[in-house]
Amino acid sequence: MRISKLFLGASLLTLAACGPGFDQEIGGGATDFGNATMNNTLIQSGQKDYAIALAGRFAREVPSTITFAFDSAHLDARSVSILRQQADWIKAFPEVRFRVYGHTDLVGTSSYNKALGLRRAKAVVAYFASQGISRDRLEALASFGETRPLVQTASPEERNRRTVTEVSGFVKNHPTVLNGKYAAVIHREYIDLARRPHPANQIIQTQTNPG
Repeated sequence: MRISKLFLGASLLTLAACGPGFDQEIGGGATDFGNATMNNTLIQSGQKDYAIALAGRFAREVPSTITFAFDSAHLDARSVSILRQQADWIKAFPEVRFRVYGHTDLVGTSSYNKALGLRRAKAVVAYFASQGISRDRLEALASFGETRPLVQTASPEERNRRTVTEVSGFVKNHPTVLNGKYAAVIHREYIDLARRPHPANQIIQTQTNPG
């Protein structure tokens, strides 16, 4: 009997060490989505997985970063071309929300660069607004200033002077979200793409027609 009690006690201690406490909600260990109740809701509804999938699609299908001239928040022609791609993608998925983060290189004071990074992020959001994207879909607009350089150098570096756009989740109270049709959002554009004729077939057909 004593051996059984010792074995039971050791088992309980092992369980306590390996997992959340008995008074914790399942999912409480996942802190990146807030409290345990919110995390459980996101997982059970599929919203968490689908938001991650959409963010991955955005990162794969369009460039997420634009760069700036030194000490400038002006959008040049190359940046506008990239932002147009981002805007078209975001408009194709009216259910999603997005974030824009501004960055600078390491030249100048920390406070100045913080403000410069914010001006750059605001320039991107203003462009999206000009393309008909509601600011209500903007989840975050922030500046990291000089704190997250891609290249560690004290000299001017274009790759550090950038903004990054991310898809972050779903618009609250959007009809698709309320209906829980997250999978339909993910696969909607894939289905349309599969129905389009393959370019190779068009080439073969052109070559076989009499000239």
